[in-house]
Amino acid sequence: MASVTIQGVKKNFGDVPILHGVDIDIQDGSFTVLVGPSGCGKSTLLRMIAGLEQINGGEIRIGDRRVNDLPPKERDIAMVFQNYALYPHMTVRDNMAFSLALAKTDKATIDTKVNRAAEILALVPLLDRYPRQLSGGQRQRVAMGRAIVRDPQVFLFDEPLSNLDAKLRVAMRSEIKELHQRLKTTSVYVTHDQIEAMTMGDKIVVMRDGRIEQTGSPLELYDRPANQFVAGFIGSPAMNFLPGTLRQAAGAAEVELRDGTRLAAPLGSGGRDGQSVVYGTRPEHLTLGSTGIPSKVAVLEPTGMDTFVACRHEGAELSAVFRERHDFAPGTLIHLQPDLARAHLFDAGTGQRLVA
Repeated sequence: MASVTIQGVKKNFGDVPILHGVDIDIQDGSFTVLVGPSGCGKSTLLRMIAGLEQINGGEIRIGDRRVNDLPPKERDIAMVFQNYALYPHMTVRDNMAFSLALAKTDKATIDTKVNRAAEILALVPLLDRYPRQLSGGQRQRVAMGRAIVRDPQVFLFDEPLSNLDAKLRVAMRSEIKELHQRLKTTSVYVTHDQIEAMTMGDKIVVMRDGRIEQTGSPLELYDRPANQFVAGFIGSPAMNFLPGTLRQAAGAAEVELRDGTRLAAPLGSGGRDGQSVVYGTRPEHLTLGSTGIPSKVAVLEPTGMDTFVACRHEGAELSAVFRERHDFAPGTLIHLQPDLARAHLFDAGTGQRLVA
């Protein structure tokens, strides 16, 4: 196992900059998730760690070694790809053993390592099958087994679950997390799915346009987003955003929405009188009240455990999630009251969260 240190890393494709000086410290034994929208540079960064992309600036270290100029085979990493990358003419056993055979490892050691990985991943009954005879989840487990037998210092996962159906993705998330807890190998995982990031990572790195927006634990990012982008990206359903103006008088702070509705400012928020702001509140942090945000019900979606209500306020979409069961007719006017301890205020221009 080893830490991974990324310092000032830059990447250009021709004259187009893709990564703009990225800094990340990945601790030994941690599970770090790189998350962000398509095109943000997360897969490119992972491929640079693996040695599959050239570095145009900065430094990458695995443990104490600077690996900028090392070929992939000398970096002591193992990568699990989105498309499994299994050899179709080889059995599961031979696919898992291939890298060891290539390194001229003796047969007894290969058999021991393959059998151990197969036991961990419940692949023992499948060792003599071919990839075409496996389900998508089984193929992904074979790809992970091929990585495990190498006993690398770092596992790299490049959107490994994106080709699976929704139910299987949930099951595989748990399997990968359990695998990490068992092996404790440093892991870097790339995804565009923030639910995967929240449920799997010890640390999440949120990226946008080749830059890091925020780094922290899942709950840090959820409870204390650095800016409006992170607040909107992390969490499902997404955070509600309402534009308004900050009003401060007699020591009290309120946000005046565009329709004139006034809401008490979130606890601990900053800002100056007259500043254009965006009021952010998560759907599950809204309650019904006699006052608050006047909203017209558009769609009601009972899920059994929760009731999801899609509303509109002055043309803006607004979502609320209630643990109680409700039966609002479309067009019903309700008032939504934000939890002031969990709401946020963002500067309308920069998107940064305003903190006192």
